[in-house]
Amino acid sequence: MTEEFQSEIKNWAKKQPDHPALAVAIRRLVELGLTAKAKWSPVKEDEKPRKDTKGRARELAGDTLDEMTDTTATPEDQAGRKRRLIRGPEEFQNVRRDRPNRK
Repeated sequence: MTEEFQSEIKNWAKKQPDHPALAVAIRRLVELGLTAKAKWSPVKEDEKPRKDTKGRARELAGDTLDEMTDTTATPEDQAGRKRRLIRGPEEFQNVRRDRPNRK
């Protein structure tokens, strides 16, 4: 373990109420890491990585917007808002590289 990495762990430990020793701090950080819910999943050995980056970006943007939706709005309003946000402001639509210029 590098000195720099140990220093980061020690700085974290100093911010804890009981100022744990290095070994205890490492154990706590490992426990935190093991109990944390991962927001991503690594590519499995038998699974090929995605090559459709545009589609993946669109999917991630849609998922993020779904988490932030206004549940009081009608489904039609929610879909329209999502569409407008993904499409982007009109001022920038002509400069987007993934779409042909529309003038």
